[in-house]
Amino acid sequence: MKSNRNLTRGEGRRLGNAALIAFMLGSLLVLSLVRARFSPIGKPGEAIKAEEQEAMRKESVKMDTLEAADEAATSAAEEEEEETQPKAGDTTAGGGGGSGGSGVSSTAVAAASTTDLLTKPVCYESSRRSDTCEATGDVRVHGRCQTIHISPLEQEWKVKPYCRKHDAFALSHVKEWALRPLSGTDTSTAVPHCTVNSSATAFVLSTGGFTGNPFHDYTDVLIPAFITAHRFAGEVQFLVSSFKSWWTNRYMQIFQRLSKYEVVDIDNDDEVRCYRSVVVGPTFHKELGVDASRTPSGYSMVDFRTMLRGAFGLERAVAEPSGDRWDIRHRPRLLIISRRNSRTFLNERAMADMAMSLGFDVRVGEPEISTDVSKFARLVNSADVMVGVHGAGLTNMVFLPAGAVLIQVVPYGGLEWLARGTFKEPAADMQIHYLEYMIQLDETTLSEQYPKDDPVLKDPYSIHKQGWNALKTVYLDKQNVRPHLGRLKNTFMEALKLLPHGHTN
Repeated sequence: MKSNRNLTRGEGRRLGNAALIAFMLGSLLVLSLVRARFSPIGKPGEAIKAEEQEAMRKESVKMDTLEAADEAATSAAEEEEEETQPKAGDTTAGGGGGSGGSGVSSTAVAAASTTDLLTKPVCYESSRRSDTCEATGDVRVHGRCQTIHISPLEQEWKVKPYCRKHDAFALSHVKEWALRPLSGTDTSTAVPHCTVNSSATAFVLSTGGFTGNPFHDYTDVLIPAFITAHRFAGEVQFLVSSFKSWWTNRYMQIFQRLSKYEVVDIDNDDEVRCYRSVVVGPTFHKELGVDASRTPSGYSMVDFRTMLRGAFGLERAVAEPSGDRWDIRHRPRLLIISRRNSRTFLNERAMADMAMSLGFDVRVGEPEISTDVSKFARLVNSADVMVGVHGAGLTNMVFLPAGAVLIQVVPYGGLEWLARGTFKEPAADMQIHYLEYMIQLDETTLSEQYPKDDPVLKDPYSIHKQGWNALKTVYLDKQNVRPHLGRLKNTFMEALKLLPHGHTN
């Protein structure tokens, strides 16, 4: 009996173990079936890895998008801060904060409604060189006081309408203008009553600063005036501050081309001139140039030059021969820009003779003594090649026909950067070919004025470091040049190759 009872207990243990094993196997089977039903096919961990990679890719795309948006926003903000940051005037000091102690932020300007933008003046940095104010509404210009009363207007603004805003010396010759609220309830200031009414847009600009130098005439005043006034299609009146009658008369054809109205010496004007809109201060783009991407309808330096041809009656739009080929009757014309006081060609006559031997019809022009802009413009327009030493006289390149060649003779002294910014870079926008002739040490009179080991000759950049006045005195005011005729001949021959020979279509 005892042995039978023990056997039964052993069998029970085995049966219990078997049942446990069977349960575990069954559970594993069920789990396998469940996984097969709800998990993707593949090796263990592959699905998880793929999901993680997809998630990382999406996150990467998201971060790239956010970074791109952030960079675009930052770039736009920086551009807006540089180009359109409003500047309020100060009623007690020339050029500080607004009369209310604060200016209009660029964000507020961007968020304003169209109506607000049309009726509220906006004074802003139109470029790194110019401030511009624009207003629409009840505009009353009191020229003798350099004051413009405007309604509606919430604060006072002040601006000097000349395109060298960071040049203290230039601005010392430019009068400041104030834009003030026009309010009939303000007893402290008498409300000016209109004596002259006009439907044109008033455009206030200054001919102070550096005007009188042709380069500055065009860079600081005439081209910015074109940039600003062109969009009005003649319905604009120039109100000229710091008026110089000789200067205005010199360029009267340009003003008459841009405006249907008389030019007003506004500082000496006793009238209260009333308009529907006003612009104070022209917009600057670049040296001797127009940035077409920044103009309302894409007009460019080509359009400015077209305007000049119309203003001065210039016949040649393109430097093309009138016959099938250049011949003795239609030789290419070379114009030498002559200087008298400095940077003079000491062998000018020999240069002309050499050019004639190459087949050029040679002319010599002296812009420094010419007072008739139209006459000199016609002379330049008749030329196919113009050559001159770096200086204001080369500004006459604006009258050259498209396809002509400008040869800038760069004085000794490491002045390539100056030559590049003033005339080389503008040439392309004018559709003019550009060549340079660099004066060497044995071609300059500086080699006769200074010892061979003097820094002026050996280390020009040490003179540059002393500032503009030192550079100008030595390398621009004291230097005359005598180009090697052999080297210059090669440059003239290169210019000939750039001119349009052969048949024209």
